[in-house]
Amino acid sequence: METKNFINDKIFSKFELKDKNFIKSQNGNITFHDFFLLANRISNLFSCLGLKAGDRILVQVEKSPFALAVYAASIRSGYVYIPLNINYTVHEIDYFIENSKPSLFILDPKYQNKIGQKLKIKNIQHLTLDINQKGTLSELSYEQQTSFNIVPRGPNDLAAILYTSGTTGVSKGAMINHKNLVSNTEILSNYWLFQKTDVLLHALPIFHIHGLFVACNICFYSGAEMIFLQKFDLSKVIDNLPNASVMMGVPTFYTRLLEDPKFNKFVAKNIRLFISGSAPLLKETHNRFETVTGHKILERYGMTETNMNSSNPYDGERRAGTVGFPLPGIDIKIIDLDNGHELSHSHIGMIKIKGDNVFDGYWEMAEATNESFTRDGYFLTGDLGEFSQDGYLTIVGRNKDLIISGGLNIYPKEIELLIDSILGVKESAVIGIENKDLGETVVAVIVLDRLELTENDILLDLKNKLANYKMPRKIIFIPELPRNTMGKVQKQSLRKVFSDICI
Repeated sequence: METKNFINDKIFSKFELKDKNFIKSQNGNITFHDFFLLANRISNLFSCLGLKAGDRILVQVEKSPFALAVYAASIRSGYVYIPLNINYTVHEIDYFIENSKPSLFILDPKYQNKIGQKLKIKNIQHLTLDINQKGTLSELSYEQQTSFNIVPRGPNDLAAILYTSGTTGVSKGAMINHKNLVSNTEILSNYWLFQKTDVLLHALPIFHIHGLFVACNICFYSGAEMIFLQKFDLSKVIDNLPNASVMMGVPTFYTRLLEDPKFNKFVAKNIRLFISGSAPLLKETHNRFETVTGHKILERYGMTETNMNSSNPYDGERRAGTVGFPLPGIDIKIIDLDNGHELSHSHIGMIKIKGDNVFDGYWEMAEATNESFTRDGYFLTGDLGEFSQDGYLTIVGRNKDLIISGGLNIYPKEIELLIDSILGVKESAVIGIENKDLGETVVAVIVLDRLELTENDILLDLKNKLANYKMPRKIIFIPELPRNTMGKVQKQSLRKVFSDICI
């Protein structure tokens, strides 16, 4: 059939008319058919507001089936969908308004008084939606018709803008087109063997690529049902796991499950696949999870700009500490940081990626876009990695996390893995602190399981495992590492807090 709206035709339409249950949530159950009737109502409301194809819709609302329907409606109406982290402050929201220049802002009613006037001044329309699916959006949409003429959009048309987490600077809007999302959805659904009989335990946020464009799009495509938890609630996850067949999560989900005595192999007996991403999964967590449940967590590698790039195999060795193999149709190379030449296996370098999954560039940031791509069209991820002899990819760290001390390169991940293996250490983050003599020096920030461990204990354990120039010059113990919503350690925050340490 001739493509009308690329994402709709390839992903949404497969089960649109089916009365099969799609979402089970605190708001009740909804079928695929009823979900898309709701999306049509929302689309008609958007049309009544005078929005036109290509307009941008900024969305900052709590997770709900209605909120997910806003995403579907935006795509089918030809708009550009821009989800925002629900934890952003009003000050932060100002930046996204200025940068994205939306025609419509859908927000939680609690923010209406704080930014409503600003939106009025800028002539930006707004609607409200709260956690209980109440607000002007729901009130007005239910007055609309359930039929809608879907707006044509091609593979290269812009579908969404996702802002990076901002761990390394000002948030940049990654422009994601229809082809990017369709390609990744088709590949992952097949690679992970999703079927319409699957039930996904969904405890992720839907303002992020993991929870929205991976989890939800796969379910749209495969016809799988979702147990749609509003957030990660440990007791609710444990209660619902026996009714699910797949769970997607971040490493924190799995460490918290392992800490709960109610979590065991019987709770997980009906699960066929546990998936982890968005942050590195410790080998210790991977191995302990297998011991407790008999399941090997499947770790994959993705980022805002590229969707998913690689995955451990469904069938075959899921190797702890790695992110598996490049996904079908995606080319991943490791290059030398200095000259850009491709490196052979077992050599650490910058990861560059090419494929239909890779974004178009950064919204209104031409310079940043140009700096991020090679002449032959590869995206420079900023991630450091290496391939094993048999093709498994290991992420070593971020290029921006690279510590240069006395002219020598130090990769934090190498040190972190050694520290994390010490009995009594829960987790660590290694950072570079400015040093007048060496440029930078190594500092290890550590969270303990055993409080009796001392700085000297850590250094003695590392002494014979690390070259002297890699050894931490200072050990700092803190109760917990700062993280963003997706579980990524905020090293920039640690560098700022400990910048005045004298070493």
